[in-house]
Amino acid sequence: MTSKTVAVVDYGSGNLRSVSQAVAHVAAAEGFVVQVTSDPNVVRGADRVVLPGQGHMGDCMRELAASGLKGAVLHAAANKPLFGVCVGMQMLLQRSEEGPTDGLGLFPGEVVRFRLEGRLQPDGSRFKVPQMGWNRVHHALGRGPAHPVWAGVPDGAWFYFVHSYYARPAEPSHTTGETDYGGRFAAAIARDNIFATQFHPEKSADQGLALYRNFLLWKP
Repeated sequence: MTSKTVAVVDYGSGNLRSVSQAVAHVAAAEGFVVQVTSDPNVVRGADRVVLPGQGHMGDCMRELAASGLKGAVLHAAANKPLFGVCVGMQMLLQRSEEGPTDGLGLFPGEVVRFRLEGRLQPDGSRFKVPQMGWNRVHHALGRGPAHPVWAGVPDGAWFYFVHSYYARPAEPSHTTGETDYGGRFAAAIARDNIFATQFHPEKSADQGLALYRNFLLWKP
């Protein structure tokens, strides 16, 4: 039987090694081969696509366009399961304050910077930006059942974040996970065949691996 493929998009930005290793850790058991690729045709031909991202969103958007991969990612977003990670999630929205920069426009809404200057956390320490560390993510949001990619992941499980900006979707139903850092914000978004997280599943131990496994099994 021919293996299915999951393409990890290499456009010159993103935590490719750790993302690809985490996906590969669960892929073989589910009949998938992982391909880290900068070839638009490989992305178009893959069964599933992972879009990582880190650093400045403006740089990520420029590299995605310059690499020739932007069209392939948009094709994937319209036709197959797509998983965005960190800046790869932010890129899915219309616009970011970072730059400012236009995104791919796949979700209405914007990406905004934390504004936490002078505010204190419950333990008396100052909020730091970028946020770096572990947060509880809640996916039982009272708007119906949790998204299938959360299957088996406890509500309130811990995930690892590194970011100064966060997504603010215009449509509340697109938020499928929330966390709190100086206020509630979207830790995960989803619609149709797209699922994306602000946190890094590949740095989030067993719960992160569970998300990648669920993504490979997901049938939107």
